Amino acid sequence: MNVPRLATALTGPLLDLERKFLAAQCEIEAWFRSQWLEHAPPFYGSVDLRNSGFKLAPVDMNLFPGGFNNLNPDFTPLCVQAVQSALEKICPDARRLLLIPENHTRNQYYLQNVASLARILKLAGLNVRLGTLNPEITAPTTLELPNGGTLTVEPLQRNGRRVGLPGFDPCVVLLNNDLSAGIPDILRDIDQNLLPPLHAGWFVRRKTHHFREYDGVAAEFGQLLGIDPWYINPYFGQVSQLDFQTREGEERLAAEVERILGLTAAKYRELGITDAPYAIVKADAGTYGMGVMSVKSPADVIGLNRKQRNKMAVVKEGLEVSDVIVQEGVPTFETLEEAVAEPVVYMMDRFVVGGFYRVHTERGADENLNAPGAYFKPLAFDTPLSTPDCDGSPDCAPNRFYAYGVVARLALLAASREIESTESVLESISMAA
Repeated sequence: MNVPRLATALTGPLLDLERKFLAAQCEIEAWFRSQWLEHAPPFYGSVDLRNSGFKLAPVDMNLFPGGFNNLNPDFTPLCVQAVQSALEKICPDARRLLLIPENHTRNQYYLQNVASLARILKLAGLNVRLGTLNPEITAPTTLELPNGGTLTVEPLQRNGRRVGLPGFDPCVVLLNNDLSAGIPDILRDIDQNLLPPLHAGWFVRRKTHHFREYDGVAAEFGQLLGIDPWYINPYFGQVSQLDFQTREGEERLAAEVERILGLTAAKYRELGITDAPYAIVKADAGTYGMGVMSVKSPADVIGLNRKQRNKMAVVKEGLEVSDVIVQEGVPTFETLEEAVAEPVVYMMDRFVVGGFYRVHTERGADENLNAPGAYFKPLAFDTPLSTPDCDGSPDCAPNRFYAYGVVARLALLAASREIESTESVLESISMAA
């Protein structure tokens, strides 16, 4: 399979960054190994990256990845090895795994993701069954897949401090459900290994908390390589207690947009970058690209029309948005098939296992691509993202992908620290409940 031909506007700083990554590969990999001794990586995760030609940075970190069906199947063995590595640390004698997917059973793309993930887990030597939190499913239900395959989902059962299915008592419970709607009682205080932990779900998790942890990771990594962390880290801020329908907090939001745009403009002037700064405003919790807008001026968030307010006010599961992250916009200068593209990197345990390009024909370089109309192209690299070509140029495919893999793992490390630091949040919620 050929590597997709990318049209990337390469300029000095990013090539310099990639050269530094390649020159410091030994130090980088040793540093990651030491970090993973101190911080347990999440079971899995995916990172949205933006490559502007002058900056390569993560803009989102998903702890419940839903695109395993978009990965290059040639790299399934990497996924299998990563699962086995994770299980050795979590539950070495694990034989049975209960996979809990999202409730939406009509989303064919998502169901193909579940099937792909289940296949990886089975190839890792696990007996895998699917338990659902969907109250509409009261008996084992077979779902048809577009490729002719099927998935059987069964209603989850609780027995004492364990969850499972009739005749199936799993060692490990794996969530592929991001818990946007809240933490279900059936999963509270169970004795089994639950991955990711409940407080990694969007009911508790906040993007601003993740990027605060990423600030620290990027600063440490920048010191290791002798680089300005800005090249791998977007500015951000948080605005709380908003009400998009009544416009409460609009002025505070505009002030934060002005601050982020000002910081970005100052950095652009310092580095001689001629692009116009922009910011992304998005819900501080949630996924699926909902509740996101791109702005170039504080005025863009003042007096939103009804359609814009409705778009920002509610995200997945109908949850109202009251807190947002305002993030420095990182334009993408990558295109695939003459459309704007951004890489999404997948990891299991501490390993990069694949990725794909999110491509959108109707969006610009400064817009959110995680939106209806997007499609996906596997990153069909010839070597894993953790294996650079030491004899190649910085912008040859394996080395470009190595840079992706480094920055994605930095985001994964930040997610690990984030999960550690927010455990007390779940405890306080449990006590309140």
